[in-house]
Amino acid sequence: MSIEQQLTDALTQAIRAKDLRTADVVRMLKTRLQERRTAKGFAGQVDDALVLDVIAAYRKQLQKALAEYDKLGERGAAQAAQLRFEIEFCERFLPKGLDATALRSLVQERARALGVTDLKQVGRLIGDVMKSHKGHVDAADVKRIAEDLLKP
Repeated sequence: MSIEQQLTDALTQAIRAKDLRTADVVRMLKTRLQERRTAKGFAGQVDDALVLDVIAAYRKQLQKALAEYDKLGERGAAQAAQLRFEIEFCERFLPKGLDATALRSLVQERARALGVTDLKQVGRLIGDVMKSHKGHVDAADVKRIAEDLLKP
């Protein structure tokens, strides 16, 4: 069953169960997917990779918003709780990422393989890691680790 069909089924179940929080998240994801479908210049197929890309982008946006609401403390607590729920829902569909030690060893291994020894070459290293592990690692984490490893 495709991920898009899983989202449709989740929406149907949420509506039947009167679970408005889940229904809202699924509707937002389906809206984002429809926006991608109708975007100017899009002529490809809607496959699981595209759906996962949409879900990952939405989760990343939610994580940024969550940090802002957490700074508000008590005033942002209710919205932060909703954002955490939405992030958890999105993570059901996304592949599990690498943990910190595995990511660090991956970056070290790719740096050795590419011969990257200077901070000026960090972009090349990040590009290589992201090309082979898209969806499993976050570029910001790769950059942070790469810069840490290549410090003079």
